[in-house]
Amino acid sequence: MVPFEAAPAQLSRLRRAVRSQLCFWGVSAVAEEAELVVTELGANVIKHVGRDVAASLVLELRKGRVRLEVHDRSRALPASSAEVCAENDECGRGLHLVAAMASDWGSARTATGKVVWCEISLKPAGREGCVGRAAAVLSAYRQSSSTPELDPAALDETVTDVITDLLHWLAVQGGDPDGALGRAQMHYEDEAA
Repeated sequence: MVPFEAAPAQLSRLRRAVRSQLCFWGVSAVAEEAELVVTELGANVIKHVGRDVAASLVLELRKGRVRLEVHDRSRALPASSAEVCAENDECGRGLHLVAAMASDWGSARTATGKVVWCEISLKPAGREGCVGRAAAVLSAYRQSSSTPELDPAALDETVTDVITDLLHWLAVQGGDPDGALGRAQMHYEDEAA
């Protein structure tokens, strides 16, 4: 268990803790996905529960999966996408991203508050997994747009919007958008070859 205070500066500490534990377990292949997920879950505590509240991260290695849990003292469970979309222009993109990256996710009330959890598969997703995750993210964006069905030009624009939003998010987290974009291009070229 990794206790933390819900503050933006703590998110990088959570990412390091996740990467370190996954390397120790020998499953560093899913470290980038796990770091992204734990950042979103931690950011949700900051946004929806409050800054500087006590929270904790629990990591578990299960049969073929890594389980990440973020516990906090609030009993309010995350809203469904329809509720989030009605209240917020961002349309719950953080949880949509978690859902897209994870094999499974959910939330539950606990004796002291709640837990939001997700599981990431250790099986190589391959190209089909990448395409599936991308389709889930694009689906979330389409739900928030005024045109649910996209023609090829609109789809191209939506993909550009997704990439732009992710780069802005990465910069806010203290990451390197240019480096990430370069690495993504290299990964794409390697996998497409």
